[in-house]
Amino acid sequence: MNTINEIVQFILGSVYLKFLAVLVITIVVAFLVKLIMKKVLKPLAKKTKTKIDDLVIKSVSSIIFYIILALGIKIGIQYFEFKSQISNSLIVSFLVILISTLIFRIIQNFADYWMEEWAFKTESTADDRMIPLIEKILKVVVTILAIIFIFSAWNINISPLLATAGIAGLAVGFAVKDSLANILGGLQLVLDKTFKVGDKIQLESGETGVVLDIGLRTTKLKTYDNEVIYIPNGILANAKIKNYTVPDLSIRVNVNFGVEYGSDPEQVRQVVLEVIKKIDTVLEDPKPQVLFLKMSDFSLDFVARAWVQEYTQAYSTYIRMTDEIYNTLNKANIGIPFPTRTVYTKSID
Repeated sequence: MNTINEIVQFILGSVYLKFLAVLVITIVVAFLVKLIMKKVLKPLAKKTKTKIDDLVIKSVSSIIFYIILALGIKIGIQYFEFKSQISNSLIVSFLVILISTLIFRIIQNFADYWMEEWAFKTESTADDRMIPLIEKILKVVVTILAIIFIFSAWNINISPLLATAGIAGLAVGFAVKDSLANILGGLQLVLDKTFKVGDKIQLESGETGVVLDIGLRTTKLKTYDNEVIYIPNGILANAKIKNYTVPDLSIRVNVNFGVEYGSDPEQVRQVVLEVIKKIDTVLEDPKPQVLFLKMSDFSLDFVARAWVQEYTQAYSTYIRMTDEIYNTLNKANIGIPFPTRTVYTKSID
């Protein structure tokens, strides 16, 4: 009986057996967690519409075993009386490296997913360059944080290094603030879907053209004079932009004209409306309109409005409408006024 008690006391008092027990339990738990993720969580994630959970589980399952094992070793080593700061620092450093590796894999998987599902499906090159750039920035941030945690585990004072890095970062920030503003502006344009490659837009400054490319720093706009304008993305992100392609490609064409006082407004509406309906690019629905706007100083002012299927037909339709309205008014003997001034003179005897 005493022998059995001695054996039990030896087992309970042996730090090696305690460490071994913690290690065995840790390995069993690690295998169970990995098995649950593989057999339960992965099939459940595949049934969801989003792929975010698939990417996270894929990244975690590949390294979770080693993270749990390191945590178990860290707990088990506490039973040893001879444990030193070096052993604890080594384990903490190992854990930091494992967790950093896990975060790297998550970042890599998400970057690959977005490049495949999103960036390659757009004609813009901004997202093709933006995603790798963001991926590198995130990995650098994780690396810096990992180094800070490892230095802290080894009781290395990094305050002077952080102060120096802060000053250097501030100087670099001021030097590249315009470039960063353009890069962030490009990201904002892509995420907000302000416009896309092929859209016809008008800038706040008045230039009109078709978007050739949305780059990392600049957007290329091709004008109708066959000129290419390079606009910094930082300026575009804060500017008022008219997009002719949304909500759809159809657009209304307006032609303003005036007739002489004494003309019959109803006759003017009828003859002009009849001629613009015959233009092949003008849509029947919405119906064309001719509106009597106001009585100005020299004329009765009208506007002819018609819709076309695509914005690419707008300019040619505008020219055609202007020509037809002028010829129609002349044939109908409806005068087109021009500014006149009557000067009265008084003779002095």
